[in-house]
Amino acid sequence: MATEGWIWRRGWGRRCPGRPGLPGPGPGPMTHLLLLLLLGPVAADITDGNSEHLKREHSLIKPYQGVGSSSMPLWDFQGSTILTSQYVRLTPDERSKEGSIWNHQPCFLKDWEMHVHFKVHGAGKKNLHGDGIALWYTRDRLVQGPVFGSKDNFHGLAIFLDTYPNDEATERVFPYISVMVNNGSLSYDHSKDGRWTELAGCTADFRNSDHDTFLAVRYSRGRLTVMTDLEDKNQWKNCIDITGVLLPTGYYFGASAGTGDLSDNHDIISMKLFQLMVEHSPEEENIDWTKIEPSVHFFKSPKDNVDDPTGNFRSGPLTGWRVFLLLLCALLGIIVCAVVGAVVFQKRQERNKRFY
Repeated sequence: MATEGWIWRRGWGRRCPGRPGLPGPGPGPMTHLLLLLLLGPVAADITDGNSEHLKREHSLIKPYQGVGSSSMPLWDFQGSTILTSQYVRLTPDERSKEGSIWNHQPCFLKDWEMHVHFKVHGAGKKNLHGDGIALWYTRDRLVQGPVFGSKDNFHGLAIFLDTYPNDEATERVFPYISVMVNNGSLSYDHSKDGRWTELAGCTADFRNSDHDTFLAVRYSRGRLTVMTDLEDKNQWKNCIDITGVLLPTGYYFGASAGTGDLSDNHDIISMKLFQLMVEHSPEEENIDWTKIEPSVHFFKSPKDNVDDPTGNFRSGPLTGWRVFLLLLCALLGIIVCAVVGAVVFQKRQERNKRFY
C-alpha cells in the first residue's frame, strides 16, 4: 500500500503531511498510550543527518573497526557475513547462504531514524536472483532462521527488501519493500512474499544500480515512515507512511540476508541511527517503554486476513473494533429509523387533523 507521495531532501528538512488513522484492533491498555502519542505534537521536521544527533553506539560506519577479525566492538555477525574495508557482505552471489549483522547494544530511544546505505547486485538476470535483505528492530538477535536469514515469529519490526516474487500469482512489481510488525504470534509466509502479514509496501528498483542506494526508517510518536533514495537525486522519496504503530524500547537493530536456489550479493555499506528530538508529556515519560508489546492499532490486523481454500481473500472473525463499529452502526441505524418514524407519524397526525 503506497501512500501519498512526498519528497524531502537529505540534509534539508521538509514538512511531512499527516495521515489519519485506520480502523484496527480493539481498545486495550495500549490504546490510551497510542492516543497520547497521536494527539501530542508530532515532529515533522526530518533530521538533517548531522553528527550532533548521530548515535554512534548504534551505527555502523566506515572505517569498520575490527575488519578482518572475528568480532567488532559494537556489532556481531554470523553465517556467511564477511567484512571488507568498503562494505559488509551479508551473502555472496552463491546459493544457500545466510548472513546477518547485529548491534549488541539495545536501543532505548523512543524516537529515532535509521539511514541505511546498501547495495544488492549479482550476475542473475530478471527474476533469476534472490532473495533480498531484511532490516530488523527486534527483541532477539543473532538467531538464524528462514526469514531472509533470520528467525520467524519475531518480536518487533521488520522491513523486507524483497527481490524475488515467490508467489507466481502476485500483481506486485519486484523488487518490493514491505513492513511487518510482530508480537511473536505471526509467521512470515515466503510462498506469498509475506502478503498476509504486510502492513504496507511499495515497489523500489534498487537492484544492480550503478549508483548509491539508500533507505531511511523513521519511528516517532506511533508513526512509522520508510523512505528511499534510489535515483541518485539526493532526495528521499516516500515509500511507506502509517500511524498507530507501537514499538518498545530496548530492542536491537540488525540486518540479514539469505539466498536459496537463486542468489545475489547483499551488501551493507553503513547503518546510521539518529535520535529525534521529540518532547514527550510527563505521563508518557512515566511509562515503562520496555514493557510495551509490539502492535499496530487503527489498522486491519494481519491475523484477520484468511486465505480461503478457493483462492479468494476473505476477512477473519469479528474482534475488537469490528464488533464495536457494528454495534455503533446498529445503534445509529435504530436512532435514524426512530427519528424518521417520529417525523412520519407527526406528519400523518397533522394531516389527519386537517380532515376534522
